[in-house]
Amino acid sequence: MNEAVPVSRVTDHGTAKLMPDVDRRRAWLLTVDGAPQSYVDLDEPTHLEFEYTRRLGHVLDTVAEPGRALDVVHLGGGALTLPRYLAATRPGSRQDVVEADRGLLDLVAEHLPLPDGAGVTAHAADARAWLEAAPADCADVLVADVFGGSRVPAHLTSVDYAREAARVLRADGVYVANLADGAPFAFLRGQLAGFATLFEELALIAEPGVLRGRRFGNAVLVAAHRPLDTAALARRTAADAFPARVEHGPALREWTGNARPVRDADAAPSPEPPAGAFGIG
Repeated sequence: MNEAVPVSRVTDHGTAKLMPDVDRRRAWLLTVDGAPQSYVDLDEPTHLEFEYTRRLGHVLDTVAEPGRALDVVHLGGGALTLPRYLAATRPGSRQDVVEADRGLLDLVAEHLPLPDGAGVTAHAADARAWLEAAPADCADVLVADVFGGSRVPAHLTSVDYAREAARVLRADGVYVANLADGAPFAFLRGQLAGFATLFEELALIAEPGVLRGRRFGNAVLVAAHRPLDTAALARRTAADAFPARVEHGPALREWTGNARPVRDADAAPSPEPPAGAFGIG
């Protein structure tokens, strides 16, 4: 058997590298310009390596009864970790993946192909533009995990963007996003304030040290018009190999404070992570 070797390619938006994991036979780490983007185990698509990806997975596990097929839109493609996960855990799901970097999609398709019948359609497009052109009420879940380098692009941080996300979701749909911030959390609080104007239920999942402002890190925002199963989410995230806390209700509103929604005209990317926050050795 040929030994897996690293692959490096300049794509539309940076230098992408696929590096084999020495501990897992067909597992790969994707980085773009040195920032870790995805981890995929082709033999075990339900294996989620990154902390934030595991938390997104917990949300996807609890949005509907186990095994039920869903219509899902993913903004941000990477190596298609979560589409693979959903194809395995919710077979028959129809998934659209929107990734601005066509070269990255080509690289992943070439070296990490999806299994036959995965039900995943990839679109090389800007996430906001694709969303604005999508029909209303077409998705059960919208997963946003879009980073330009290590920052969420400005046009995906405004309440105007959030309104498009709400339009695309069905009445009982769920929005879930991977975000990143650190104290004093001006970015994250602004995101919560914007989504609170459009969705009745919000939750935030993060490692306690991040929520206390001790370090910069990822936080998963969840929004819906219906009650979220925060008890199930809390059980799963607390029992995870990387424990996290679920904030919701009055405690989350208090944490958000008097933050105001961000409009397109004032939108800015998420903050630059401190040196080494998301890097790899």
